[in-house]
Amino acid sequence: MSKNPVTRRQFLSYTLTGVGGFMAAGILMPMVRFAVDPVLQHRGAGEFHATKQKVADLTNEPVRVEFTYEQVDAWYKSDVTQTAWVYKDAKGEIVALSPVCKHLGCNVTWGENKQHPDQFYCPCHGGRYEINGKNIPGTPPSKPLDAYPTKVKDGYLYLGKPKENPFVK
Repeated sequence: MSKNPVTRRQFLSYTLTGVGGFMAAGILMPMVRFAVDPVLQHRGAGEFHATKQKVADLTNEPVRVEFTYEQVDAWYKSDVTQTAWVYKDAKGEIVALSPVCKHLGCNVTWGENKQHPDQFYCPCHGGRYEINGKNIPGTPPSKPLDAYPTKVKDGYLYLGKPKENPFVK
């Protein structure tokens, strides 16, 4: 037997502290996992999504290309459909631009403005962009359209996440 026996009060204090610690861990662990788990999940850097657009069919005239992919938010999965304006530039390189206007987020169209048929046009506030996505001075957008990274696989176009436009200097 020990020289310093544990009193009833100390025993209850140790027991309640231990039980309280286990209960707190049981409550906090799911919260910590919920906060940390998305950071620890492996995601493919530069993730590309398949489109139905054949690269051989692309010309110097922008065409609207839709693509769908599965998005996972925590435990909720949903299909997301996005669009891009895609064409081949003078060098034959594929250019894919986001249709989202940098002014207020409306969708731009190609060739629908009768006065400026060779420009992207935002019908919300009259914003205009050149074919490479550069914003026209004097119109509402202050930045160029974002661009999608592109990849070709088996003759089909794959698009990544939109980034700052590299075609505008």
